[in-house]
Amino acid sequence: MVDLIGDERLDHLFTDQSIQIIQSPTVFSYSIDAVLLARFASMPLRRGKIIDLCTGNGVIPLLMSKFTEVPITGIEIQKRLYDMACRSILHNKKQDQINMIHGDIKDMPAYFGNNKFDLVTVNPPYFKTTSEKQLNKNDHLTIARHEVYVSLEQVIDVSSQLVKPGGKFAMVHRPGRLVDIVNLMRQYKLEPKRIQFVYPKSGKEANILLVEGIRDGKPDLKLLPPLYVYDEEGNYTKGMQELVY
Repeated sequence: MVDLIGDERLDHLFTDQSIQIIQSPTVFSYSIDAVLLARFASMPLRRGKIIDLCTGNGVIPLLMSKFTEVPITGIEIQKRLYDMACRSILHNKKQDQINMIHGDIKDMPAYFGNNKFDLVTVNPPYFKTTSEKQLNKNDHLTIARHEVYVSLEQVIDVSSQLVKPGGKFAMVHRPGRLVDIVNLMRQYKLEPKRIQFVYPKSGKEANILLVEGIRDGKPDLKLLPPLYVYDEEGNYTKGMQELVY
């Protein structure tokens, strides 16, 4: 049995009932964004290394461990989330594949050196911090959702340093930051290769953006078909069911 702290609970990953993850409503619970990124970034990687930045409670490394046996490293700045991730990894007996580091992603190029990873994934804070009124009262949620400790530019800069030439970078974000993301990716030598918009349902605006780039890649951008999460009855669409389950 895994030790739980405070209001923590042990949930099954709804994509895989064989994996359980520690979550907390007041600290961190993963969203569909993480599931979409894990599937979007997954590829038949048979050798090499993966690093997941801003890993939270380790959900993306746990999800990706279904699709590859290569080593995965997760980086998390919040000690409580790092601890939750470590306990989840041990509970699922994934410690031989997944390694967690408690630290600032901005320090990782100096820690690892440049050009060390074949795939970099990141579910970063989405929102610029322009005033105190916009921040969550909960510090854990503020750090996870707002650019308090790291900006979008820093995320992309760090990712470019860590990924090998020809390696892949995959990120989930909000569609409203698309222009910033593409401009910054090119500035830091991550050529955008695939973009997919995710819509809550038909007739609604896209609310999730998935983007993949290749370090030092040649220009050749593909816009993937749109993904709709729910149908008119509020159930997962067929495309979403195939992707998630």
